Amino acid sequence: MFFLIISIVLTSYLTLSFKVVQRFNLNNLQVIVFNYFTCVITGSILNGRFPITSGNVQSEWFPWACGMGAMFIILFNIIGYSAQRISVAVTSVANKLSLVIPFLFSLYLYDEHATFIRILGIALALIAVLLTCYRKRVVAGVKPVTVFLYFLPFILFIGSGLLDTMIKFVEHRFLNDNNKDDFLILAFLFAAVIGLIAVLIQQLVTKSKISRKAIVAGIAIGIPNYFSIWCLIKVLKLYEGSSSAIIPINNMGIVLFSSVAAWWIFKERLSILNWTGVFLSIIAIALIAYG
Repeated sequence: MFFLIISIVLTSYLTLSFKVVQRFNLNNLQVIVFNYFTCVITGSILNGRFPITSGNVQSEWFPWACGMGAMFIILFNIIGYSAQRISVAVTSVANKLSLVIPFLFSLYLYDEHATFIRILGIALALIAVLLTCYRKRVVAGVKPVTVFLYFLPFILFIGSGLLDTMIKFVEHRFLNDNNKDDFLILAFLFAAVIGLIAVLIQQLVTKSKISRKAIVAGIAIGIPNYFSIWCLIKVLKLYEGSSSAIIPINNMGIVLFSSVAAWWIFKERLSILNWTGVFLSIIAIALIAYG
């Protein structure tokens, strides 16, 4: 479970880092783009080569890498936009509730066994996420939610769930020790290219400039980002046949670690309901893992 713990810690770090990005009023899109370019460089150095080869481009998994890269950049921006225009609580709930989708797909695609205890754990996990993310106060300065914005949490819910499901499907169907690093690097590269095009368009429209601080922030986020996904794929490979437990544990661990870290580092106050959600997360993790 070492790689699972590292994945949880690094993914939580990414969320906490964006609180710093917001405080420095940096351009989210620029930070996200440089984050993905950093992921590509980090992966290429560790892998010992740049993965753009004729063999990889012609491989069965190449379209999946492109699709995953597109989902990376889209979902990252939806998370930021939804958090700013609706609320962080609603965004977090939609993102973490998505664990239901890979759980159901694992039961269908891989014939994994769903015991009563595991199903109870999933139900308890959903309640835990709702309680952990619940906030009474309205965020100051947030504009009223329009009808269109109500669809964003739903899109995030579906998108995050499909992304987790895609990671498991590709890992199970196409990846091995020889190509998993190439796949991940190419997914990050495709996300970076899409994001760079968006940044260039943003510059032409808004006349904005690329910030050096955004580059530094992108590097500081990009290295942990690469290893968070790498560790998740690694643990899924080590525990084949248990993805319906691994992905929920990963998501619940992120909720738990992020909540405690935000309370400790940023002095965020959690209500009794929030702490109840954190406690229920621990119970849910145990039920899903050992049910």
